[in-house]
Amino acid sequence: MDLFAPDPAHNLLPGGGVVNYYGTILSHAEADRYFQILLETIPWKNDELVIFGKHITTARKVAWYGDRELPYTYSGTTKQTHRWTPELLELKATVGKITGVTYNSCLLNLYHNGGEGMSWHSDNEKTMVHHAPIASISLGAERKFSLKHRESRETISTMLGHGSLLVMKGATQENWLHSVPKATRVMEPRINLTFRNMREL
Repeated sequence: MDLFAPDPAHNLLPGGGVVNYYGTILSHAEADRYFQILLETIPWKNDELVIFGKHITTARKVAWYGDRELPYTYSGTTKQTHRWTPELLELKATVGKITGVTYNSCLLNLYHNGGEGMSWHSDNEKTMVHHAPIASISLGAERKFSLKHRESRETISTMLGHGSLLVMKGATQENWLHSVPKATRVMEPRINLTFRNMREL
């Protein structure tokens, strides 16, 4: 745990949304254990996107989990829903206790090294509950997380450490884009779990 933890009540954004960084919420040993189990047991698949009509397969891998069959479509492709593993249920409960929110789904991303990142985007698909919080746990390599305002282009960045939690809520997805920039000096992998709430179909 952080000796001098960030203030989770502090909003990283100047307006147009709310982003709270809690710092590390897991002990180093807990974070190591979850990282290793997820790395070895999750049925990781390369992410597939359709951008400007072109089918692209990313080096980054993903997996989609939920309470039931909760289709998640973004960038022209739909993810298959897996049922929760014991470890994911534990993490979901931990995040739910901290944020006061019950989540029904989770998108996992595996970045093998700093040569893999995520370009500017927002998580504003119509299948997601409007303005519902998105809680992001980071495991593994420390990586930069950046936000950019859609109109002013103002950019804000923070480093996400091993076992840390960041939460985006309110109108953040409407007014801000976010990304994980590539960092070629980073050789270690990172797993990111984003707990969400999808609309019940």
